[in-house]
Amino acid sequence: MLNSILLLAGLGGPEIIIILVVILLIFGGRKIPELMRGLGKGVREFKDAKDGDPYKDGERRN
Repeated sequence: MLNSILLLAGLGGPEIIIILVVILLIFGGRKIPELMRGLGKGVREFKDAKDGDPYKDGERRN
């Protein structure tokens, strides 16, 4: 799916590498893991909200 999105956008290998280098220059090497961690938490929260997580906040619903 990601490949089809990149093909539609006209992005190839060199363009993706340039984008990654620019991101690295803007945020720095130390900040990127923190950004990815936050992105992962956001995606997880979105999926939980979308699916109606039955174990929200570690509590079981009866």
